[in-house]
Amino acid sequence: MPHINAAAALQICVLLSALPAQYFISQWYGTDSVQRIQITERIIASWSSFTKSYLSLDSWADRLKLWLSKTRNWYYGEKKTKIGDNEAETHSYFAESSHVRSPKPEYIQFSVGQVIVHKRFGYSGVIVGWDVKAKAPEEWLRHKYPSTKQDLKDTPHYRILINKANGFGKSTAYIPEEEITIIMGLEVHHPDMKAYFSGYDGSKYIMQPWLKKIYPHD
Repeated sequence: MPHINAAAALQICVLLSALPAQYFISQWYGTDSVQRIQITERIIASWSSFTKSYLSLDSWADRLKLWLSKTRNWYYGEKKTKIGDNEAETHSYFAESSHVRSPKPEYIQFSVGQVIVHKRFGYSGVIVGWDVKAKAPEEWLRHKYPSTKQDLKDTPHYRILINKANGFGKSTAYIPEEEITIIMGLEVHHPDMKAYFSGYDGSKYIMQPWLKKIYPHD
């Protein structure tokens, strides 16, 4: 018995259905040959459209490409969103968050723009931000505060631009309140000063408008 593939079987089915189709057309539309021809042409056109849409390998290949494209766009869209979330989380560390600090808690002793000196290391710098408690990656906190200093994590922390005149290796610092003290009349030299401040009044630096919006009570 010869082997019949799917395409050949479909063609046979179409041929076998042609005679019943002609019979039903003649029953529905009578003996008017013009009407029968029009209906037959519509059926053939519909069948041709169906075969091109659903029985063509090229058509299914196009559908697969479209699905893969949508899936890829969704995946990279999700990935981009996650990356964006991670970047936003990173910028919330070390007093870099743009969240408005209002109202200012009474226990925050110092203000943005004040010049400080580190009690242990002796370097000077200017405060450019603060958090009510330490906000940093867990790994950084574990390294900074061993078990004997865990309580310091819950105290106010300040972001400092370190005075280049000190010759200190670091450019910025994030330190707890208890490690700093205020000094008057000392100017700080740092390449980022103009980004944060518009001037110096002899006691503290004057914040740029964008920074004042974040720390309205400082």
